[in-house]
Amino acid sequence: MKPVILVTNDDGIHSEGLESLAAALAAVGEVTVVAPDRERSAVSHALTLHRPLRINRLREGWYAVEGTPTDCVYLATRSLLKGRRPALVASGINKGSNLGDDIHYSGTVSAAFEGTVLGIPSIAVSVIGRGPWHFETAAAFVARLAQRVLDEKLPGDTLLNVNVPNVAPSEITGVAITKMGKRHYGDAVIENVDPRGRKYYWIRGTELDAEDIPGSDCNAVLENKISLTPLHLDLTNVAAMERLAGWKLS
Repeated sequence: MKPVILVTNDDGIHSEGLESLAAALAAVGEVTVVAPDRERSAVSHALTLHRPLRINRLREGWYAVEGTPTDCVYLATRSLLKGRRPALVASGINKGSNLGDDIHYSGTVSAAFEGTVLGIPSIAVSVIGRGPWHFETAAAFVARLAQRVLDEKLPGDTLLNVNVPNVAPSEITGVAITKMGKRHYGDAVIENVDPRGRKYYWIRGTELDAEDIPGSDCNAVLENKISLTPLHLDLTNVAAMERLAGWKLS
């Protein structure tokens, strides 16, 4: 019996990257796609609690949710696929990178985080750059990776964040196991005035150069390597715990 694979994203149900990922993973397992009904980029790990959510079936195995990527994973595992627990959650293929600090904002990565919270091995995958998109490169790699994850399993509370250069498969120079890099954003807020004289603000997140950190995801992709970063749910800074223990707080 084929393993059930849940596929989602934050670019929305009609994204070409989602189609490519679902098609590639169909060779690995039984794919069900549950994705937002529209683009939900940069919503992080938001869960909708203050309004009802609707799920619309578009075709066999494809469902659009009026919510966030995290909503999609939660609803799929707790309702749509109840009794058919996914063996894997795959989120993507995102149009644009999720490197370094991007992961704190990314809906793509947060969907994989939610899968991990629910105890399901999870992968997030993004393509770096701008179109025209080489989704076939990322899709083929994730299909191989998914099979390996199903066979070998992942360490506890760990998900995989994959970033793939936007090039043809023949141009990929290798796969690097990486750590999170460091990126900076500048000129991120545009202030203007609407026709009624009221101020409004537009957050655009303009990228500046990433720091040169050996072994980081940012460095790896500059060499046309696929970056594979294991992320852990436990954000505790153990070194800081030891330092804080020396503070006199009582």
